[in-house]
Amino acid sequence: MDIRERLFDMQNIKYREFHTKLMPTVEKERIIGITIPNIRKLAKKIADTPEACRFLTELPHSYYEENNLHAFIIARIKDFDNCVSEIERFLPYVDNWATCDSLRPKCFKINTDRLLSYIYRWLCSEKPYTVRFGIEMLMLYYLDEEFSIEYPKLVSRIKSEEYYVNMMISWYFATALAKQYDSILPFLTERKLSPWVHNKTIRKACESYRVSDNIKQYLKSLIIKK
Repeated sequence: MDIRERLFDMQNIKYREFHTKLMPTVEKERIIGITIPNIRKLAKKIADTPEACRFLTELPHSYYEENNLHAFIIARIKDFDNCVSEIERFLPYVDNWATCDSLRPKCFKINTDRLLSYIYRWLCSEKPYTVRFGIEMLMLYYLDEEFSIEYPKLVSRIKSEEYYVNMMISWYFATALAKQYDSILPFLTERKLSPWVHNKTIRKACESYRVSDNIKQYLKSLIIKK
C-alpha cells in the first residue's frame, strides 16, 4: 500500500465535513478527512524509511493531509542542515495555517544560533505562510533565554493584508506579553502595531491563563476604539 492509499484507508467522512469548515483556503476536494493524531502516527511509522524519502520529493502534493504528513516527517529530521533544506523546499507549497503550524522541527530547539539567519529570510518572503512560519519560530524559540528586543521589533515591522499572517503576529505578541511583559507592553501603549493586530493581541492575551487578571484589565483599557 503506498502512502496515499494508507491515508485514504484512514479516511473519516464525518471528520472531513467538520474539518473542511476550518480550512477556508483549501478546496474541499483536497481534504481526505483524517485526524491529526493518525497522521502523526503514520509519520512516526514511516520516518527515515526509503518510502518517506521518496514522498518528500513528490512536490506538490494533491491532498491537504499529504502536506500535513510531509510536515510531520520533516519535523522528525534530526540533522539541522538536512531539516532546513527540506523545509525550504517545502515552504513554497504550504497553503494553509494548519500545515504551516505542523512544521515544528525538534532539532531547531538546539540550533537556535544557526536558525536565526533562516528566520530573517523567511520573514522577508512574499509567501504568506513562509512569513507565518518565520514568526512562529521566533515565538517558539526566542521568547525565553534567547529573547532580544530586536525580535519583536522585527515582527512589528511586518505589514501584511494576509489574515493568517496578522493572526500569527497577534499570537506572537500575546505570547510575548505573557513571557516578556515589560519589554512588550510599549508595543501596545505606543501603538506600534496595526489597529487590527493591536486589538487581536489584547484579545488573545486576555484569553491566556498565563496573564494575570490585573494585567488583563489593564490591557483591555488599551483597546483601540473604532
